[in-house]
Amino acid sequence: MSEAQHLGATPEQLRDPDWTPSIEKAVPLGIQHVLAMFVSNFTPSIIVSLAAGYAFGSPDMVYLVQMAMVFSGVATLIQTVSIGPVGARLPVVQGTSFAFIPVMIPVVKTAGMAALFGGVVIGGIFHFLIGTVIGRFRNALPPLVTGIVVISIGLALIPVGIQYAAGGVPLMGKPEFGTLQHWGLAIVVILVTLAAKFFGKGMVSTAGVLIGLLAGYLVALAFGMVSFARVGGAEWFALPQPFSYGFEFNIAAVIGMCLMAIVSAIETVGDISGITKGGAGREATDREIGGGTMADGLGTAIAGVFGGLPNTSFSQNVGLVSMTGVMSRHVVTYGAIFLIVAGLVPKVGAVISTMPIAVLGGGVIVMFGMVVSAGINMLSDVHWNRRNMLILAISLSVGLGLQAVPESLQHLPATLKVLLTSGLLPATTLAVVLNLVLPAEATDAKAA
Repeated sequence: MSEAQHLGATPEQLRDPDWTPSIEKAVPLGIQHVLAMFVSNFTPSIIVSLAAGYAFGSPDMVYLVQMAMVFSGVATLIQTVSIGPVGARLPVVQGTSFAFIPVMIPVVKTAGMAALFGGVVIGGIFHFLIGTVIGRFRNALPPLVTGIVVISIGLALIPVGIQYAAGGVPLMGKPEFGTLQHWGLAIVVILVTLAAKFFGKGMVSTAGVLIGLLAGYLVALAFGMVSFARVGGAEWFALPQPFSYGFEFNIAAVIGMCLMAIVSAIETVGDISGITKGGAGREATDREIGGGTMADGLGTAIAGVFGGLPNTSFSQNVGLVSMTGVMSRHVVTYGAIFLIVAGLVPKVGAVISTMPIAVLGGGVIVMFGMVVSAGINMLSDVHWNRRNMLILAISLSVGLGLQAVPESLQHLPATLKVLLTSGLLPATTLAVVLNLVLPAEATDAKAA
C-alpha cells in the first residue's frame, strides 16, 4: 500500500506542507520523526557535559539533556508554525547541533559554561540576522561548499566517538582505556544498529541507532555497568531556569559561535532545499530559506538563555520526508510537542544520563560517520574538475591538519588558536573563499 493510500490522501496533498492528516495517522508519523533524531539530539549535551567535567548522571548533565529536548521542540514549533516571517513553515525538525561541538569543547575547557552560553545567545542573535539576508547569497553556497562543510563536521567529530568507545577521555593513558569491556559494548551498538537499519522495516529501520543504543544499554545493565542511584532523586516535572550557568561575554566564545552560525546557516540551506526537492519536487523559495534560517537563530538564542545548546535543522529528518513522501508540517508539530513534554520530565534525562560512555561511543561512531556520508552525497552533484578537486583538497587538508596538530599554532593568540584548531572553521572559510575567487574552468559541464 502506498503512503497516499495509507493516509487517504491525494498525491497533491502529500506534497502540500499545509495539509493535515487525521490525528491518529499524524501522531505516529510525528513520533517517527522524533525517533529518527532522538539520540542525535541529546548526544551533544552529554559531550559538552563531559568536557565541562560533569559526571554521568549528575544533575548538570541531566539538566542539559532535558534542555536539549525542550528547546529542540520549541525551535521545531517555530519552524512548523512560524512567528510572522520567522520559520520555514515546512516539516523541518530542529535539534542540538553537532557542528558547534569542535568549538564548544575548547570554550568550555578554557573559559567555562557561563562563557559558552553567553556565546550561544549572541551567536543565536547573529544567526537570526543572517537569515534576513541569506536568500541573496544562495548562489555562493553550491553543493561543493555545503558538502565540504558537512564532511568537515563529521571528520572533526569522529575522534570523539573513538575516545568514548574506548572508555572516555578520563581513562585515556590508563590501563582501563581500550579494554574489551568498553569496545565490546560499542561493537554491540554498531552491529545491532546495522541489523535494524538493513533488516528492519518501518520504524525499526528509522530508529536503528536508538535500538542499537538500547541493546548496548541492556548488555551493560546485565554486566552491572549501569547505576540508577541518581534517577530516584530526579524530579517528575521541572521548568527550565533562565541563566542556570550564568552569562559571560568571552570574545573567543562569541566569535566562535558567530562563525559557526554561518556554518549552521549553510547546513540549513541544504536541508531546506533537500526537503522541498525530496518531498515536493521543487526548489525552496527565498522566503522558506530566510524564514528557516531565522528560526535557527531564534531557537538557539532562546535555548541559550535557559541552558540549551545551539540547534539546527536535522539532516536525517530530511531523508525521512523523502522516504515517506509526506510534506505536512503539522506532522512534525506533533513530534515537537512530544519532545517538549519529555524534556519537562527530568527523570527522562536522568535515565538517559545513566548510559555508559562506551555505549554512547558506539552510537556516535555511527552518527558521525553518517554525517560524513551525507557530505559525500552532497558532493555527488559536483563536476570534479581540477578547480573543484583543489578546493576540496586544500579546505580539508588545512582544516583537519590544524585540528590534528594544534601545536603548529602555538605562537598565535589564544582566541585565534581556539578558533583555528577546531578544524571546521578554517575548512569552511577556505571552501567559501576559494569557491568565490577561483575562476570556473571553461570545460565545466555543470555548476559546482
